[in-house]
Amino acid sequence: MKRCLIVDDSSVIRKVAKRILAGPEMLVAEAASAQEALNICAQELPEIIMADGSLPDMRSDELIARLMAIDPETKPHILLCLSAVDVGQIMRAKRAGAKGYLLKPFTRTQLLESFRELAAA
Repeated sequence: MKRCLIVDDSSVIRKVAKRILAGPEMLVAEAASAQEALNICAQELPEIIMADGSLPDMRSDELIARLMAIDPETKPHILLCLSAVDVGQIMRAKRAGAKGYLLKPFTRTQLLESFRELAAA
């Protein structure tokens, strides 16, 4: 079973994403802050992480770099979730280790397609 972590300070975004992704093949956890995400990942690093681009406690590129450094052998697939296209932020996130990005609000189809692309990467 694959494990996924949704990191977003919006409980609505976390709940919608969890409802779309959770199922017999995917276990989905939630974190409301970067620090909470780091604590969860220190215990068990999920294969896929969807990280909000505007968390209140840490820049997204810093969070991504710290997540990628937790276990050098196991690199999670990280998807940056943004409210608007910000090329600078996307490039910083990709340099830190993100595999792609998704715009909010997303549809079920958009989220599932982003996860399929991550799985193929």
